[in-house]
Amino acid sequence: MYESFYGLKENPFNVTPNPDYLYLGESHREALAQLLYGVREKKGFIVITGEVGTGKTTLLHYLLEKLDGNNHTRTAFLFNPKLTVNDFIQYILKDLGVRVQGQTKGEYLHHLHRYLLNAYKRDERVVLIVDEAQGLKPELLEEIRLLSNLETSRSKLLQIVLVGQPELDKTLSQPEFRQLRQRINLRFQLSPLSFKETREYIEKRLRIAGATEPIFTEKAIKEIYRKSGGIPRLINIICDNALLNGFALDQKVVDEKSVREVSADLQLKAKPKSIGKWILFSLSLIGGVIGFLYLYTMGYFQFLYQEAYRGLQFIKMFILLLTS
Repeated sequence: MYESFYGLKENPFNVTPNPDYLYLGESHREALAQLLYGVREKKGFIVITGEVGTGKTTLLHYLLEKLDGNNHTRTAFLFNPKLTVNDFIQYILKDLGVRVQGQTKGEYLHHLHRYLLNAYKRDERVVLIVDEAQGLKPELLEEIRLLSNLETSRSKLLQIVLVGQPELDKTLSQPEFRQLRQRINLRFQLSPLSFKETREYIEKRLRIAGATEPIFTEKAIKEIYRKSGGIPRLINIICDNALLNGFALDQKVVDEKSVREVSADLQLKAKPKSIGKWILFSLSLIGGVIGFLYLYTMGYFQFLYQEAYRGLQFIKMFILLLTS
C-alpha cells in the first residue's frame, strides 16, 4: 500500500523469510559457523536455541540453501514436530527421497539404516534438521536419541540439528533426557540484534527494496530498538506499521513519535535492559570492599608493608656489597 509513496519496489519488512533480505548479525554468524562445522565434522547432535522472532527459521533456510547446494550432503527438514513416531520416521524417509508405503516402524528403520549406509559409502553426509523442537514429545525425543545410535565404527551416519525456543533447553535439562544431553556436541544460543545491527538491518532492507534516501530518523531507529529489543520479527512489524502510519499522515520521513504511536497500538513496551552484568559487578565490588576491610582490620596490609620494607633493605645491602 505504501511502497510507491516511499519510492519502494516492494514491502521491505515482510515477516516471511526472504533470502534476498538476509541479514546475519554477529550471533547469527556464530551460530551458522557452528552448524556448518558440526555438519562438516560429523559431530552428531547440535542444539540451537533462541527467543521467539530472533531469526532461527531464517537461519535454517540459509543453512539449507548452503547444504542443498553441496552434492555431498542430503537433508531432511522437519518444521512441524507434532507427529507420531511412525509418521516421524516416514517423513524423514520421504524428505530424503526414499519411497515407502504403509509399513511398520521396524521396516521404516531398516530402510533408513540402509539409506544411511549407502550414503556413507558414497561419502555423503545426511542431516536431519528439526525446527520448533521445543514442541517435541518425550517419546519422539527418545526416538531421535536412538537415531543418533546409527553409526559405523568410525563415524555417525546421521547428523541431527535441534532448533527451538529456550524451553528446549529446559526440556533437555530434565533427568530423563540425560542420555540425549550427553550426546550433544555443539550448543549455541541466538541473541537479539544490537542497536548497531538493528540500524544496519533496517537500512539494508530499505536499500534492497529500492530506497535511495533515509526514511527513518536516527531517533526513530533508537525507539524501534527500544521497543523491539533487537528481535528481527518485532523490528519488521514495527517498521511496517510505522511506514503505513507515515503514509496515512503524508510523512515522507518516519520520526520517533510515529514509532511510539504504532508501538502503543501494538501494545509493545520497551524491552528491559539486562541487569545481570550490573548485579554481578555490584556483588563483586561489595565483596571486594568487605574483603579489603577484613584484611585491613586483621593487620594484613601492615604485615605486607613490613615484609616489603625488609625486602628493599635486603636488596639495598646486597647492592652495597656488590659495589664495595
